[in-house]
Amino acid sequence: MSAAPRLVLLDIEGTTTPVDFVYRVLFPYADARFAAFLERHASRPDVAADVEGLRLEQERDEAAGQRPPAWEAGAAGYARWLVAQDRKLTALKSLQGRIWEEGFASGELRGQVYPDVPTALRRWTAAGRRVAIFSSGSVLAQKLLFGHSEHGDLTPYLSGYFDTVMGGKREAESYRRIAQALGASPPAVLFVSDVVAELDAAREAACATALAVRTPPGPEPNGHAAIVSFDELP
Repeated sequence: MSAAPRLVLLDIEGTTTPVDFVYRVLFPYADARFAAFLERHASRPDVAADVEGLRLEQERDEAAGQRPPAWEAGAAGYARWLVAQDRKLTALKSLQGRIWEEGFASGELRGQVYPDVPTALRRWTAAGRRVAIFSSGSVLAQKLLFGHSEHGDLTPYLSGYFDTVMGGKREAESYRRIAQALGASPPAVLFVSDVVAELDAAREAACATALAVRTPPGPEPNGHAAIVSFDELP
């Protein structure tokens, strides 16, 4: 990669963080606690807003002819059903983040990142570059993962956090919005992800791209520069 980007935008799952940590640690942790968490915090306005978002989505699923768990059976059952389908619903991600917040605060959870990530974050910020995160996980969950990582608090190296409130990760307009929010033009942004379709959308928005191949050989890069470590990035 010839030129150093002014701003590095990173995906999390499969890019900064092992996929197994998300699917074998974080998701099961929240799944096991949905019901108890909702019962304890039902009166909280933020939790109530998440539940309302779930209810509206459940209605849309039924109207579309899908067969989600009946809402009368409880929001927790529907939330687990969404997780099993790997749905990127904002209300679900928000609720998961609130549950993980308790786990990180208690020390039950610690964020995992690949060994090259802390070094790269320090290198980029020392060079005057900014680093931001774009993930389908909520902004809260992003801050928790990097703030309570096994390598210490990495949040001082991060300038921004973005989730699906900005739009889908496979939509070019999402990357334009993020660049604008960070005061940068899209060509000054390098987006790094392990998902080619996301990189295609970022490239459509005129961002530079790099495909993270943490477990080679990986997918066909479709013209994106492929890397196995952040050490390969300027």
